[in-house]
Amino acid sequence: MNGIGSTLKAVWRIAAPYYRSEDRWAGWSLLVAVIVIELGTVAINVLLNSWNNRFYNALQERNWDAFVHELLYFTVIVTIFIAIAVYQLYLNQWLQIRWRKWMTEHLLGDWLANANHYRMQLQGDAADNPDQRLTDDVKLFVDRTLNIGIGLLNAVVTLVSFIVILWTLSSEAPLHVFGRDLTVPGYMVWGALIYSVLGTWITHLIGRPLVKLDYRQQQYEADFRFNLVRVRENSEQIALLRGERAERQRLRDRFGAVVDNWLGIMTRTKKITAFTASYSQASVIFPFILTAPAYFAGKMQLGGMMQTASAFTSVQGALSFFISTYRTLAEWQAVVARLDGFETGIEAAKTLATAPDTVRSVAAPGAAGAIRLDDVRLRLPDHRPLVETSGLDLRSGERTLLTGPSGSGKSTLLRAIAGIWPFGDGAIRIPEGASLMMLPQRPYFPVGSLATALTYPAEDGTFSTAELAEALTQVGLAPLAPRLSEDGHWNRTLSLGEQQRLGLARALLHKPQYLFLDEATASLDEPSEALLYRLMAEKLPHTTVISIGHRSTLDAFHQRRMTLERAGDRFTISDPADAPTPA
Repeated sequence: MNGIGSTLKAVWRIAAPYYRSEDRWAGWSLLVAVIVIELGTVAINVLLNSWNNRFYNALQERNWDAFVHELLYFTVIVTIFIAIAVYQLYLNQWLQIRWRKWMTEHLLGDWLANANHYRMQLQGDAADNPDQRLTDDVKLFVDRTLNIGIGLLNAVVTLVSFIVILWTLSSEAPLHVFGRDLTVPGYMVWGALIYSVLGTWITHLIGRPLVKLDYRQQQYEADFRFNLVRVRENSEQIALLRGERAERQRLRDRFGAVVDNWLGIMTRTKKITAFTASYSQASVIFPFILTAPAYFAGKMQLGGMMQTASAFTSVQGALSFFISTYRTLAEWQAVVARLDGFETGIEAAKTLATAPDTVRSVAAPGAAGAIRLDDVRLRLPDHRPLVETSGLDLRSGERTLLTGPSGSGKSTLLRAIAGIWPFGDGAIRIPEGASLMMLPQRPYFPVGSLATALTYPAEDGTFSTAELAEALTQVGLAPLAPRLSEDGHWNRTLSLGEQQRLGLARALLHKPQYLFLDEATASLDEPSEALLYRLMAEKLPHTTVISIGHRSTLDAFHQRRMTLERAGDRFTISDPADAPTPA
């Protein structure tokens, strides 16, 4: 972020959609209620300012009846103030959770839509750690935006209300210096203005580096947390490699960045706190210094002096809004920058998917036709050429084996067919309404019940318990059938071979028209692999199967073989007419 102007533009871009959304009536109603209550608190403060004059005059004059009357008046006013303050907090929190809920759902939807999350990673986007941006940053944005906005409104209304009072009091008690009255219209107002502007300027000079420090702190904290999660998710491999010492050092380095940046925040906060604390304490006595000569000269009573001091404090506090909230403003600006970067990253991913020079997925008429690749040229994210092919058909009902050296782009070709690889150009024509399923070497299972993991991404209840148990039994996982309702982290509790069997059970349930197996049986022994391929041929006779694999034994289960071969700086697919005769 470069300055407050760009921050405010980003705030508008992030915040405005909520107040135009389907929840706008509730949002606006709550916001207006919070604002009205805030105006009410300012009105009560104005009443209390006048009360100061009467109350202290009653004390000075030793007027018991006036004293009791003012105490009763104060009790009523303060009771009303407490009641509306409680409801303001309640309504503010209600608005926060509604706003946060809408923003979270909105950002989640955009992030997960059409594989944007995947393309953002491919771009190496600066919007790192989306978990933090969708949790901490959204929460802080809503909280800080409301509190800063309401606080600024309070400061403006307070300033307008009390500046009139202070100007009037300045004329009633003229500036008294060395026994003489000096006519300086509104001298109290000018004193508060000079005092506050000077304090704000010095505070900004001292605290300006906090914006960058707060931004980095959130980034370092998120990086440290992310790497802790990575260690937990890969604990088995780390233990097998005896990598604990290396991980400890790596985590220490990440946490070291957290500590070093925090020390920078501490140093800068110490300086700004020293100044703001001195500024705040001096502001308590400053109005008395200005009014004391007039008071001791008999130009004003004690009540007038206390009212003037109260009004001065209110005006000075309003003018000093940025001083009192500078630390919060710095944190808020960093949060805005992170959320703005996240939204920018999502938009860049959307643009990448629809750019003219990208691989296009085209719906071809007829669900029973072939997947056809026309003039497809795939590139790496750095624009280096990878795979080139044209006029290639993946015919319906045919089982095809795709082979080639490591790094030749076999998996990338499948990603392009799935519609998530944008780098390149050309058209991939997929029969309209066709269902595709991709099974990678390490399948993904959401944390939850085994039934949910097995049927993903279908909703719970799509398949009966009997169907699930039968699928598990068919792929050799019969012992897991009684555990269908058990919750677990199945990517961690099952071996890779069991995960691959579970992935194939998922395919048996969903019965896709096109099934892509990216070394999806590589962790199984050859007899088990053969058994599962025969099972797929039996249970999915109408499914087009495209496999990536390196074992020669796979030839027997495919009718066609395609090979990626190097041709200069890229790979091309050899003539599929050389396919082996199926067994």
